Amino acid sequence: MSDEVLSQAEVESLLNAMEVTTAVPSGTDTGGAAQTSRVKEKITPYDFKRPERVGKEQMRALQSLHEGFGRNFSVAISALLRSIVEVKLTSVDQLTYSEFVFSLENPTCFNLLKVEPLDGKLILDINPGVLYPIINRLLGGGTENTPPARRPLTEIELRLVTKVTDLFLKEMKDAWKGVVDLEPTVERVESNPQLVQIVPPNEVIILVSFELTIGEIRGMMNLCIPYNSIERIGSKLQANSWTNYGRTEDTVESKGQIGKQLEKSIVEVVVTLAESSITTSDLLSLRVGDIITTEKDIHAPLTVNVQGCAKYHGTAGAFKNRKAVQIDKMIAAEEEPPSQESVGNVVDQAG
Repeated sequence: MSDEVLSQAEVESLLNAMEVTTAVPSGTDTGGAAQTSRVKEKITPYDFKRPERVGKEQMRALQSLHEGFGRNFSVAISALLRSIVEVKLTSVDQLTYSEFVFSLENPTCFNLLKVEPLDGKLILDINPGVLYPIINRLLGGGTENTPPARRPLTEIELRLVTKVTDLFLKEMKDAWKGVVDLEPTVERVESNPQLVQIVPPNEVIILVSFELTIGEIRGMMNLCIPYNSIERIGSKLQANSWTNYGRTEDTVESKGQIGKQLEKSIVEVVVTLAESSITTSDLLSLRVGDIITTEKDIHAPLTVNVQGCAKYHGTAGAFKNRKAVQIDKMIAAEEEPPSQESVGNVVDQAG
């Protein structure tokens, strides 16, 4: 017996040959049947309902636009949650509304958006797998990977989710301002996506999908844009129509205008005279007239902070019977604040 083993391709070839032989009676010319079989193999089914109404150039523009949106939203939501959140654009696809709805979990966070001046409604869906960790983080919890609750959101949770959706809409408005000025608002929030019918089931929609990563937790956030909503502005969705969203060149006029706006701004100025640490028992036993020693030299320059940034070196003193600080010099960008030297001093010595 031969040890040779047929490959998968050879097996399929033998099966196809057997089917052709069985279908053709003996004594009949099989040349035409074999040719017909080869022709059938080249035929592929075509779905005439396949959504391809948005041009490739417009799809590329939407993808580039939302890539920039994802980076900015990542920074904004990281600041909100005080934790690193990575937002990555995963896909920009065309499909029918029914395909989108039936691909979602139930219950979920299904936000119905009204976006002026676009026609119709948009949908923002946040997957529960990442939504509940976000809510937990807003309530002071960590980023532990716990199973999400399979239930609709409570009233308190809906109020917390509003912080995330408002942030999303703000960044969305900034991202789209190169195409059209949007005014997005949330009309209502549903838990069952099949109860919301913004367009007919076979209507074409554009699905913009983002993946959110918080520690070891991953989840999806989907933006559903019906085709009829952007049909009127299709000509503006070209590859270069949104480029003014990026940074523009600085001019003398723009710098002067910004300078005039900043001249009357109120800023916080803080001067740290010295720093020290004592035990809790010493703190509780302090009385009027007690002296607290520090490790700062009386001749060492003081650091003057403007809005939390070290800007100047100064000297403590008095002016018209009031405590004051005299500015000596500006701190260079690469210069570190002066280190504290170990010499005892009285805090009120600056007076």
